[in-house]
Amino acid sequence: GGAIALGHPVGCTAAKLVATLTHEMQRREVRYGIDTMCVGGGQGGCLILERIPMD
Repeated sequence: GGAIALGHPVGCTAAKLVATLTHEMQRREVRYGIDTMCVGGGQGGCLILERIPMD
């Protein structure tokens, strides 16, 4: 299930999540977005993005 069902290679989940996050930030016109990612073995990571409007 999950992103594997979309046809992306195993291990590229973070790239898929970041792409989705940036798209949704643009669509909703929000300034900040946060993405959390598990690494396995009890590890994880977090990414906070700030959208800077170009208009």
